[in-house]
Amino acid sequence: MTAPLISARDLTRRYGPVTALDALTVTIEPGITGLVGANGAGKSTFVKILLGIVDPSDGGADVMGHDVVRDREQIRALVGYMPEHDCLPPDMSATEFVSFMARCSGLPVTAARERTAEVLRHVGLFEERYRPMGGYSTGMAQRVKLAQALVHDPRILILDEPTNGLDPEGRDEMLALVSRTGKEFGISVLVSSHLLGELERICDRIVLIEQGRLLRSAQVGALTTQMSTLVVELDGDAAAVAAFVARVAAAGLIVEQERQRVLVEIPEQADADALQHVHDVVRDAAMASDVGLLRLERRRGHLQDLFAGAAA
Repeated sequence: MTAPLISARDLTRRYGPVTALDALTVTIEPGITGLVGANGAGKSTFVKILLGIVDPSDGGADVMGHDVVRDREQIRALVGYMPEHDCLPPDMSATEFVSFMARCSGLPVTAARERTAEVLRHVGLFEERYRPMGGYSTGMAQRVKLAQALVHDPRILILDEPTNGLDPEGRDEMLALVSRTGKEFGISVLVSSHLLGELERICDRIVLIEQGRLLRSAQVGALTTQMSTLVVELDGDAAAVAAFVARVAAAGLIVEQERQRVLVEIPEQADADALQHVHDVVRDAAMASDVGLLRLERRRGHLQDLFAGAAA
């Protein structure tokens, strides 16, 4: 039987009177996994234990079958780590820094240079690779940190707030880069973040922790299950949309209008026949009101709702 990517068993870490991790037990399989929690939830402590920076107070953890206390060197060869904090020497170029990090990981000089060129091209910095990093934008600096995490060809990437400090366009680009790295290169990724919407976009699985304890761990699709609301997007003028809403309401359904989008409540415990009836009412009302149906689907929950409910 293949060992899981990461497993923790009653993992506990205390800092004096403060318990950062409280008997955390979780298994993380290959893929892109989001580690979610508010500040102080225990995310950073969990990552530090996985990297061998701090020891557990109780319990234990494995990374690809290697014990985090006994097998630190083996784990560090398997893991690439992108820290949240600034760590780039401003007077060095990206090529110099990433090549240095490659040699620290044991690559010979020639192989380090070749691998550095490859990863800088992958993260989109090949043309800027000889510039001093002190002149880099925040987005460029984040890409260098990702490149140094990739340069020794790890099996696992651990990314700590990879979109920190980026504008919306920069966040989109970084998320796309992380997703492409994981899926095209077959590298498993653990992304630590508090930005739930971003994790929902790229992750296969979410691990939610609060006050050092595991709250939820499941596939994203299972956590954002379908809700009892039908989302209907319409193409028509205001009078036609109003007529559509009136017809749906006259059929005994609860309906709420948001401009060109209408939310139709599905009765609780609705079976397949009841759901089909709701769909038929919507389609008949659309035809009678002379509006086009642009979208008709069950509404899905979001990770923000999940986190709010778990933290309550």
